[in-house]
Amino acid sequence: MTVSLPRTAAAGALATLAALALSACGAAPDTTSTTADGKSAATATSAADFGGLDKLVAAAKKEGTLNAIALPRDWANYGALIDGFQKKYGIKISDENPDGTSQDEINAVTSRKGQDRAPDVLDLGSSFALSAAQQGLLAPYKVQSYDDIPAGQKDTQARWYNDYGGYISIGCDAKRVKSCPTTFADLLKPQYKGQVALNGNPTKSGSAFGGVFAAALASGGSFDDIQPGLDFFAKLKKNGNYTPVESTPATVEKGETPISIDWDYLNAGYADEFRSKGVDWKVTVPSDGQFSQYYSQAINKDAPHPAAARLWQEYLYSAEGQNLWLKGYARPALMTALEKAGTLDKTAAAKLPEVTGTPKFPTEAQQDKAKTVIAGGWAKAVSG
Repeated sequence: MTVSLPRTAAAGALATLAALALSACGAAPDTTSTTADGKSAATATSAADFGGLDKLVAAAKKEGTLNAIALPRDWANYGALIDGFQKKYGIKISDENPDGTSQDEINAVTSRKGQDRAPDVLDLGSSFALSAAQQGLLAPYKVQSYDDIPAGQKDTQARWYNDYGGYISIGCDAKRVKSCPTTFADLLKPQYKGQVALNGNPTKSGSAFGGVFAAALASGGSFDDIQPGLDFFAKLKKNGNYTPVESTPATVEKGETPISIDWDYLNAGYADEFRSKGVDWKVTVPSDGQFSQYYSQAINKDAPHPAAARLWQEYLYSAEGQNLWLKGYARPALMTALEKAGTLDKTAAAKLPEVTGTPKFPTEAQQDKAKTVIAGGWAKAVSG
């Protein structure tokens, strides 16, 4: 994707207004995809529950459309996933607001309930998936490979499960920055004045949320205490190093955000994209703030195309879908299972940014607490 503001807050206000406007128009969704024996796709909790994958495919093809939202084509190789699904099943994917945030996705679900333009499927930052489940917005559905998804990376009710993830990293334009920072501590140095950016607003963007969490871990905080992350960005703002310009490939090329805190799979993908444009983009996973997180897949409980929504999930959690994420430098949730089965793309796996140690993840309660703290303190931390 040539992306401007992937999943950042810049599109948020416009997307919310558009969602509210559309909530008053559009025909009611057709959720009548059923088998000959009366089984409904809208309530199917697995392919087997619908009568098997072949029947799900047939019902999805009959619907003919899948409504996606906030899927930039160059985000974790989503362009290849969208093209692959369309080619395989002949189902058109409508990808609305590709530069939207996780919160924009939730807003679209709630404001368009009962409308044919409501999103069928969601790809949410982990904390936002938890929030959507708590609001009763998601449909329980177990893909065929559900049991292979690690226990800590899926909802026990199958309302969401992790799809792909990575580590917070520091991307740096080595031609504009004399000595690239490799740790959060480095980012505080005066030589980086006006150069350090986030990919979004942490109150709306999963990647920016992860950046604050990583900064907290680098500054004496923990999964239970994200406040040091806010304090870190307050220091960056005070010493002039933090820039409120939200980092995108376009801002990097223009030299507006020569240092970007973002997921490693995005920074690594940008490095490939920039190489042909003469930008030497270096990517480092900071040792002092090693934070790993996944995004999560979910189905809108009121999806206007319920069979296509479930088939999309089956495609994403197949070996084909998982390896396409891997080719985009993202670590798929089924990576260990694929390796055991001998279906992992080893060439793509070897290109992942180097990290050490075993990743740990915040619990649902810890993420909820962190979101509350950020919501109440982010604006103050970077204002002035």
